[in-house]
Amino acid sequence: MSTLILLDYLKQLEKQGVQHVEIDEHARSVLRELYTRGSARRPAKPHIVETNEQSQLSSIVAQGNTASEKIASLANIAKTWQPARSLGSLRDILVFSTGNPEADFMLVGEAPGFQEEQKCEPFVGPAGEKLNQILKAMGLAREKVYISNVCKFRPATRNQTTNNRKPSPEEMATSLPFVKAEIDIVKPSVIVALGGSAAQGLLGSDKTVGQLRESWHQFQGIPLRVTYHPSYLLRQEDGLGEKRKVWEDMLAIMEKLRLPISEKQRSYFKK
Repeated sequence: MSTLILLDYLKQLEKQGVQHVEIDEHARSVLRELYTRGSARRPAKPHIVETNEQSQLSSIVAQGNTASEKIASLANIAKTWQPARSLGSLRDILVFSTGNPEADFMLVGEAPGFQEEQKCEPFVGPAGEKLNQILKAMGLAREKVYISNVCKFRPATRNQTTNNRKPSPEEMATSLPFVKAEIDIVKPSVIVALGGSAAQGLLGSDKTVGQLRESWHQFQGIPLRVTYHPSYLLRQEDGLGEKRKVWEDMLAIMEKLRLPISEKQRSYFKK
């Protein structure tokens, strides 16, 4: 079997979702030769992950005529998405998105927790209620915005009950093609990353929320703002200053969306 034939054959299997194959000694020698040849001319910073992500993204084709139908199609694909399922570190219940798939404002959190998994909806429970309060203060309703997560399954832990953990970069990477596909469908005017994990997953940055907020970033050509996760505010209930920081981020988003802002709104959470 020539090198090109072997590569073509493996690519076809990959497209069919095959994760493992049995190979004979001749195929092993060909692969070793390819590996050695590639290692010799490998650049200092290979873009293996990016290429893999592009390959995954090209295999996600949403079906349907309306935005709602296309989002539902994406969710159906995500249920059995092998890059995520094969990790073995994520739970089985998909929590995809909620809200208006034609919204101007898209919010991206980190990953579903216990309560989100129970209801199969992002941002429910205390964190969801806090987010609803923030949206209401902006003059928006939950059903008028689009809410998603950078990881579509709840990260698993040993002997897990109600305890949650943050998603790893690898876990977020398996869901990122869906987030990008969602953005292509929704076409929001502004995106907000809620919390450090969401910011890391979208921007690929290891900087803290404090370092990333107060500035506009870009994701797929769309203005993106970073702010604290609603659960952070729940742990800072007496911290007026932290609430004000989040609110200043929301004011910047409102200005970008050209939403009306009253003087009363501008003065929220000021000392």
